[in-house]
Amino acid sequence: MTAGQIILALVTAQRAAELLLSHHNTTRLMARGAVEVAGQHYPLMVAVHASWLAALWVFGRDMPPNWILLAAYLLLQGLRVWVMTTLGARWTTRIIVLPGAPLVARGPYRYLNHPNYAVVVCEIALLPLVLHLTVIATLFTILNGIVLLIRIRAENQGLAKLRATSQQGAS
Repeated sequence: MTAGQIILALVTAQRAAELLLSHHNTTRLMARGAVEVAGQHYPLMVAVHASWLAALWVFGRDMPPNWILLAAYLLLQGLRVWVMTTLGARWTTRIIVLPGAPLVARGPYRYLNHPNYAVVVCEIALLPLVLHLTVIATLFTILNGIVLLIRIRAENQGLAKLRATSQQGAS
């Protein structure tokens, strides 16, 4: 196996494990009365991310990595883990709102409203650059940006409803 194939196999396994964790967390949250917000954009997000990974496999599997950029990508994984552990059982790939639950305001959420999206933006751009795929980095950064515009707007609306429900319950 080439270094590119090993890197992509590890990223693919990571993403598959995250999807399983997300499904598990989503199922548990829904059983507690959570609702999904703006789920209609989710297939678009999945398509962009799956296409990104497929493009990396097609064009990057035999490319030698840029080790410095790979180190930067690995640092991003530490931030990803920080986000996921901060959210705990509330981390999902969907927008799931649990009425009555307080917004998370610790960990990276002290500094950014959407730290997971900041990590993903960097990953989408950086991993192709690790494999010398500038066009893939540019194309998917733009596509991911479009998806995030839709998603962040929908998530902010869902969180605003959560805040309103929490405030009404406190009155």
